[in-house]
Amino acid sequence: MTIAEDKDGERIEAVLQILRKQMSLTVKQEKFCTDACVARFLKCRGNSVKKAAKQLNACLRWRDSIGVDHMTADEFAEELAEGVAYVAGHDDAARPVVVFRIKHDYAKARFQRYIRLLVFTLEVAVLSMPKFVEQFVLIFDASFFRSAPAFFNLFAGSIKLISDNYPARLHRAFVLDPPSLFPYLWKGSRPFMELWSTTFIVRTSDIQHSEEAEENNPGTSSLLYPSSSSRFSFTVVRSDSLSPWYLSRHDPSSSSDISPLNSRSFSFSASSSSSKTPRPPFLLLRQRAKPLSSKAAFLPFLRFHRRPYDELSYRSMMKPPLCGLLSVVHPAALAHRRRLRP
Repeated sequence: MTIAEDKDGERIEAVLQILRKQMSLTVKQEKFCTDACVARFLKCRGNSVKKAAKQLNACLRWRDSIGVDHMTADEFAEELAEGVAYVAGHDDAARPVVVFRIKHDYAKARFQRYIRLLVFTLEVAVLSMPKFVEQFVLIFDASFFRSAPAFFNLFAGSIKLISDNYPARLHRAFVLDPPSLFPYLWKGSRPFMELWSTTFIVRTSDIQHSEEAEENNPGTSSLLYPSSSSRFSFTVVRSDSLSPWYLSRHDPSSSSDISPLNSRSFSFSASSSSSKTPRPPFLLLRQRAKPLSSKAAFLPFLRFHRRPYDELSYRSMMKPPLCGLLSVVHPAALAHRRRLRP
């Protein structure tokens, strides 16, 4: 065991000691306060033992007040039937992807019920995580909202609930097609939001336009012109983003995937007079890695948003005691109950 692991273990034990002095933990609370759980609270509080213990204490009291351990799927039968909030599956890193399709009228009339639905869905996502996976992805479809302030209050409250009670759990959050005023409200509130850096605002119309352009003009990103002679073997790469012509001493038969940045090389005079590796152009030295755009960040999760909702598949992810009684009912009985529901 390394020195860093020893220090982490000491901090975890110190947090638990402070917590036990402040309150008497129940069996379920002791089970909740695992080493991994305490480590997440420490991580979000800069390894401060006192701050982590204070936040964990508040989280346990919140879980007890809202009744997290007593929530079941029977309480949200209507929402489960309509697909208001559900776990759509797991991404390539085995992280659960949570999808919310909250309507404006639902959030306005049933805000407290929405909070319970949010917590229930997050609990299903956490319990469905494979071993060694600690984070989930959130996709919030805001196209059903008409008011930007109403959606901002709902989303900001959801993010604050996650940061306070599910620290280090959110990998990325995507807001799809929000009202036009929401980006300005979100930008102004970012200094007060702990998870603002993991939130992306995405317009699905931009993705559709890009897909249509690729279908209409396939293979227009770059054109490769291989050429060879008795003295030189080079490949000319045509690129629209940089200067039009580049010469490379790379053998075109070895690889057809040539990047314009990697294809900068010698001129004819330099290649014939000197065999030394040329110095990289000044333009390349000034280039920096661009931050990940909202569109590029959302593309790996686009399939979860487009995937049709399947109630039975979602219920199969639930584990006791969240699954309730309806999850064991035959599918035909569930369909019959839906038809009878007014």
